[in-house]
Amino acid sequence: MRPAHPTDPTRSTRPTVAVLGAGAAGTLAAIHLVRTAGRRATAVDVVLLDPADRWGRGVAFGTADDGHLLNVVASGMSAIPEDPGHFVAWLGRQDPSWEGSGATFVPRRQFALYLDDTLTDAVASTYGLVTLAHRRRRAVSVRRTASGALVTTADGGELRADAVVVATGLPAVGSRWAPEALRSSPFYVPDPWLPGAIDVVRRDHAGPPDVLVVGTGLTMVDVVLSLTAGDARADRRVRAVSRRGRLPEVHSDDPKLAAIPDVADWGSGLGELREQVAAHVARVAEATGDWRPAVDGLRFQVSALWDRLSESDRLEFLATDAADWNVVRHRMAPSSGRALARLRSAGRLHVGAAEVVDVTPLARGGLEVLLSDGTSAKVGWVVNCTGPQADVRALGDPLVDDLLRTRGGAAAATPATGGMGFRTAAGRLVDSVGTTEAPIWTLGALRRGELWESTAVPEIRAQARAVGAAVLDAVAPQPRRLADGRLVSGRHPVARPRDPLGLPISTTAEAATAYNAGLERVMRLQAGGDDLLRQAAELDPGFALAHAARALLGHEAGGDADVASSLRAAQEAVRVRGDARESSLVDVVTRRVHDVHGAGTQALMSHIAAHPRDVLAVSAAVPTIAFSGVTDVQQEAWELVEGLAPAYGDHWWYISLLAFTRQDQGRFDEAGLLAESALSCEPSSGHAVHALSHVMYETGQHEDGLVWLDHWVRESGRSASHRAHFSWHAALHELVLGDTEAVRARYYSQLAPPTVTGVRALVDSASLLWRWRVTTAGWDAAVADGHGGPAAFDGEAAAPPVRPVLSAVEPALLAAPETPFVALHAALALAGAGDAAALRTLRAHCLAAADGTVRRVVTTVCDSLLAALDERWGVAATLLTDVLPLLVRVGGSAAQREVVEDSLLFFLVHDGQLGAAAALLEARLDRRPSPLDRRRLRGVLTAHPV
Repeated sequence: MRPAHPTDPTRSTRPTVAVLGAGAAGTLAAIHLVRTAGRRATAVDVVLLDPADRWGRGVAFGTADDGHLLNVVASGMSAIPEDPGHFVAWLGRQDPSWEGSGATFVPRRQFALYLDDTLTDAVASTYGLVTLAHRRRRAVSVRRTASGALVTTADGGELRADAVVVATGLPAVGSRWAPEALRSSPFYVPDPWLPGAIDVVRRDHAGPPDVLVVGTGLTMVDVVLSLTAGDARADRRVRAVSRRGRLPEVHSDDPKLAAIPDVADWGSGLGELREQVAAHVARVAEATGDWRPAVDGLRFQVSALWDRLSESDRLEFLATDAADWNVVRHRMAPSSGRALARLRSAGRLHVGAAEVVDVTPLARGGLEVLLSDGTSAKVGWVVNCTGPQADVRALGDPLVDDLLRTRGGAAAATPATGGMGFRTAAGRLVDSVGTTEAPIWTLGALRRGELWESTAVPEIRAQARAVGAAVLDAVAPQPRRLADGRLVSGRHPVARPRDPLGLPISTTAEAATAYNAGLERVMRLQAGGDDLLRQAAELDPGFALAHAARALLGHEAGGDADVASSLRAAQEAVRVRGDARESSLVDVVTRRVHDVHGAGTQALMSHIAAHPRDVLAVSAAVPTIAFSGVTDVQQEAWELVEGLAPAYGDHWWYISLLAFTRQDQGRFDEAGLLAESALSCEPSSGHAVHALSHVMYETGQHEDGLVWLDHWVRESGRSASHRAHFSWHAALHELVLGDTEAVRARYYSQLAPPTVTGVRALVDSASLLWRWRVTTAGWDAAVADGHGGPAAFDGEAAAPPVRPVLSAVEPALLAAPETPFVALHAALALAGAGDAAALRTLRAHCLAAADGTVRRVVTTVCDSLLAALDERWGVAATLLTDVLPLLVRVGGSAAQREVVEDSLLFFLVHDGQLGAAAALLEARLDRRPSPLDRRRLRGVLTAHPV
């Protein structure tokens, strides 16, 4: 195992990356190395060093016992962040009869097999570009060389590599708590995960039946289930002890969405953070009836909070708070919780707070154990379930000790807080003199000291992806573009600044900082992006992209910019300084301003084809809250988003857009998983929240959706640039739940002018008032007019008037809107205000429009609404019935277009067509639960029994 030196002419020019450890962390690192190399078309040899017989197993997932379950639902265990259903889909392929779902807790060994298959498939998909070898050796030393690193294995073998990834996890359990008499006893199991260790205990029918388990965490749960299940001794009892005697909490059978807090103003002292965490948990528990969403939300902010703490505060946390956090954070599966409860009820499991003081051998085998609570117990075995030794300095592991050993005046690694792993710079080891010169990276448990939360699959897979990219950047750097436009290989000290997606930009470093901050705000749908873009243009007046971005946002998203002057500045600047992409984008903006639907659309799509990672261009092309997009045809919008997958991979912004596409396609489970994955990376992602809001509404999760959305708006969404639309979503939940007084309070506080103006007032505020009227406030009168019968909304007050909303809308939006979507909402707003004259003016504009959807679909809606204003309800209903199948062409979401269906129901009951109304309501209820629809259906059926 001695590959030639990198400078040896007999050696291939392909770089070699050694991954030390082939458990979950090592396998995930290899998966993302291989996938990233494949996307980059980079040839590389990956070598896994681990004595295990197969990759993917490791301590965590090497168990063969199906009673040992993952402590995370299947939907949270994907190895591929951009495909959160990847593991669930694999489970379905493995067993077509499997009846589980994304919410199932599956056996841990299944995840090991999944990692195995995923890595195998990743290598195969590169068609020989990437090779993978598994050497069944244990690495004991890593030394830096002039050209990379030299790895030595326990058998004396050597492997020369260009880069090394240390993914060993914590390679030894801790036994320092155990008295010497116990450590030397044959009836002590120091590591229950060693092959056959628990089998020996299970097979023992001669000694005392009882077993003492030391440690009451998740390892204890699995060990207890193994020792008491199946053919275990019927008289066996297990006593589990730890210093505090607390079991892990249990996951809910009905999990709720994580409530991610905004921690920007939480401070940096441990005392203050304790107070903020307690307040957050209390608020969420009061709102949802469960503390778990609060803890799950905190998980995504833990690294940010940990980073704020001083070293002394971190050590205090470890001494006083860590145990409490672990109990609520690392929970067991509900079925495991129920099994333990049954064992305790039957007297077969006792849990208490105690430590082992001493042990005495029994004459016929086993041990008498003296505990710190003054009790003693005669047991056949003592099993160590205290988990790994956290301090790497005390492990006695050859590889870890070697990395910490000083050579040539420096050690390759330095301990992080409490000795919990190593200090790194984004995963690359920081040596004892503070540099990252050695090509050595790590991930997972060996980063706990600097991240605290670093042992679960969601954290490790994100680290694996980042490490994979960083390693390839080091061993096979991609060409870079210099300030003068030249492409050079490798690195260069005067390379241009880059945007958040890695595209080079022609400006100064200072202006680039402001521009990137502004662009990231636009990506998150946060306010303030335009101000930062303006600042970038002021810092560098010759920065063409900053001017172009302001013109684009002003023209297509209502940004606060002088479109004409910004466009002129962009055109002048790009002639002096700008590469092909920047020149193309300025041309796109120019064409969009002058011909948004014709040449502008063609230029935009051509630009995206050439530069798919140009976030500004893609934002303008995709229909979202902020942009109307280039097409109102759903299939074309879907294809546009899905076609960008190779360019973005698992970037949170792209996953957010993909989530919205999936909900538009009715693939709600996938959409929810994608949105949650994006929010775990960027809690302020407005696109992900938008997608999840639609998922909650379309699947009838109105109460949970309302609570979760209100929490997000109050926390991470405080600076959202489209708060009105999220308020509209919350109001829809309240309307469906029949709480119109809550809708009224929300309208006046969050949706009424002058808080909301312009297009948002038309699309959100006016449409809400019209929907309110036709679904509740005016419903009983409509039923009475059509047939009579009992009131479904007795005492319901009228909705607020629409006229003040129209005053907050530009006249052109009402008389001559440019898009079918805005035209539809203008028609509904004018009908809500009872303004027949203005509605006829709008109809004339629609009838003469060049856009076929405006001319045919929206004109028909105008005719229907005009008939309704004249109380010709049958005509109004017939017109809407005819146009309903074509309504998707108008654009927007199903939830937004649903107001037209609600209008049809209103017209049907007015006309006495109660049977048709009942059929439509029943069809809606088949699609999703809705208290409002059930209430209306009961009233209609009472008035018109079937």
